[in-house]
Amino acid sequence: MKDSIYTIPLSEVLEPKDGCPICRLRNILENRCLEYIMGAAMMEPDIRMETNREGFCFSHFQRMLKAKNRLSLALMLESRLAYVAENELSAHPAKGGLFRKNAPVAPQKQSCFVCSEVNRVMDRMLQTLIHTWEKDESFRSLYDQQPVICLEHFRQLTALAPNVIGKRAAPFIAQTQRITRAYLEALGKDVTHFCRMYDYRNKGQDWGNSRDSIERAIWFLTTRKPEEEK
Repeated sequence: MKDSIYTIPLSEVLEPKDGCPICRLRNILENRCLEYIMGAAMMEPDIRMETNREGFCFSHFQRMLKAKNRLSLALMLESRLAYVAENELSAHPAKGGLFRKNAPVAPQKQSCFVCSEVNRVMDRMLQTLIHTWEKDESFRSLYDQQPVICLEHFRQLTALAPNVIGKRAAPFIAQTQRITRAYLEALGKDVTHFCRMYDYRNKGQDWGNSRDSIERAIWFLTTRKPEEEK
């Protein structure tokens, strides 16, 4: 796949200072990947071979449905179904039959072409982000101005940093932790306030910033806003 479609200046990802910049980066990559495979790339043999083999997760099928290019989606589904019939249903059952007594049912790992592509590029770009943070003072300042790093991306960044810059990762981890902790503390107060507003003794009181605290908490914990999955 052409990596040129994923060329995104990291400073532009951080500049809006609105929400988690890593979520924003992920969303940009997803959008570009989906636009690419739903467009001319749909007919490229190497892309079709990969999408036939990996398929797509439910979330990205939903995104493709919303794109309203039903013919492109139908053509990909046609060849994906043919691949499944030929490669996954033709295998012989394991010795002892399909229903061996006490045989554990192993969970099947779902593959997704878009998830694989986004994860591959995200890993590379997060490494670049950490290297840039270490070398560029203005970038460090911009990073420090981010309002939040969501929980999942906090985990990814702080786990990756020591592998990228070794012992020099400590101040990066501390800065990332400070950003995430500050948001988490404010979010926790908003959710608590939301709960208290259902106490009859608080009837008529100001809701403050708590009205959308449930949605914000779900996003912080999962990286996805509830409306994104509708």
